[in-house]
Amino acid sequence: MKRQSWIILIIVFSSAIFWSCTKTSLVGTTSSLKESFNQSALNLNNAMTSIASSKAYSILTVTGATQKSLSTTTDYKVYITLDTIKGIYDYKPVQQTDRWGASLIRYFTKTSDDSKMIVNMPLSKVTNPRSLREYSAADTALTNNFSIAVSDYHNNYNSYSDFDYILASEISIDNAVAGDLNIKYIVSPTLGVDYASQYVFTGSYTADYKYLSGDTTVSSFAITGDSKVLYKEELRTIKTDTGRFGREHEYILTIGDVQIIRKSGTTAASVSVAGVLQTNAVVTIIDKAADSEASVCKKRDIKITFDDGTTTTVSTLIGNSIADIKTLYDSLHSVYFAAYVVDWIAYDIYYQRN
Repeated sequence: MKRQSWIILIIVFSSAIFWSCTKTSLVGTTSSLKESFNQSALNLNNAMTSIASSKAYSILTVTGATQKSLSTTTDYKVYITLDTIKGIYDYKPVQQTDRWGASLIRYFTKTSDDSKMIVNMPLSKVTNPRSLREYSAADTALTNNFSIAVSDYHNNYNSYSDFDYILASEISIDNAVAGDLNIKYIVSPTLGVDYASQYVFTGSYTADYKYLSGDTTVSSFAITGDSKVLYKEELRTIKTDTGRFGREHEYILTIGDVQIIRKSGTTAASVSVAGVLQTNAVVTIIDKAADSEASVCKKRDIKITFDDGTTTTVSTLIGNSIADIKTLYDSLHSVYFAAYVVDWIAYDIYYQRN
C-alpha cells in the first residue's frame, strides 16, 4: 500500500511538472511572436538608419533629369558593349566641332586603357544630374572626387518593347568604395519582362528588386544584412489584362523572423515566426486605396492582434523607416542613377568614338 502511494505521488508530481512546462510553452509562443516582431522591426530600423546615412544612398537614389536609356522614339536604336567604351576617363569638358562644323562639348577624355570603363568626375555633377550636360567656366576648378568602375555593360536597344540591358558597377567617393549597382533588364515582345536591380551598400546591406512577367507575374523587393532578410515583400498576380500587374494571388511580407502570408481565396492572412505558424494571432491586411503593386511602404498596412488582445501595425513598428524604404523601392524600379549618369557617360564616350 505504501508502495502504491509513492507511485501515485510520483505520477501527480510528474503531471504537475508537465502541465507547468506546457503552460509556459504556450505563453512563450505569444511572447515569442510579439518579441520577434519588435526585435525584427528594430533590426530593420537600425539597418535603414545606416543605409540612409551612407554616401551611396544619396547617389544611387538620385532623381531629377530626363531619362535617356529607355527612349520611346521608335526609330532610335543603339548597341553598346563594354568593349566599345572600356578605358579610364576623366571629366574634362573640351570645346570641339562636329563633322559639319557645329560647336559641341566632349565631356570625358580618355587617359589610359583598361578592361573596365572607369570614369572619374566631380561628385557635384552626380548628385545634380542636370548639370552633367551643362558646362560653365567654373567647372574647370571642380575636383574629380567620384569614380565609377563598370565591369560589365551591354545596352542593346531596338525599341521600347525590345531591348536587353546589363550593368555591373562599383562606385567610390574620395577614393573609398561606397557601393555597387547591378542591373539586368530584358524586354521581349514574345517573352515579356525580366528585370532585376540591386544596390550593395557598405556595412553588408543590400537592396534588391525583381520582376518577372508571365501568366503569373512575380515581383519582390528585399533588404538584407549579412545575407539575412530584414525586409522582403513578394507579390504574385494572375494576368487579367494587359496591365503590368493583374489580380493579386499571393502576398508575402517578411520582417526578420516574422512572415505574413495571404493567399487568394482565404479570408485571413497567416503569421509565423521562424517557420512556426502562430495560430492564436489575427492578421488583418488594410488597403487604404487600390494599388496594382501593393506594398506597406505605399498604400497597404497590416494589423496584428495578439492572443492577449494587444495590437500593433507594421506602419507603427517601422514608421521611422517607411520613407527611406519607399525611396529605395521606387529607385530600384527605375534606377535613375543608371539612366541619368552611367548611360549618359556611355553615350558620350561611344558617340565620341563613332
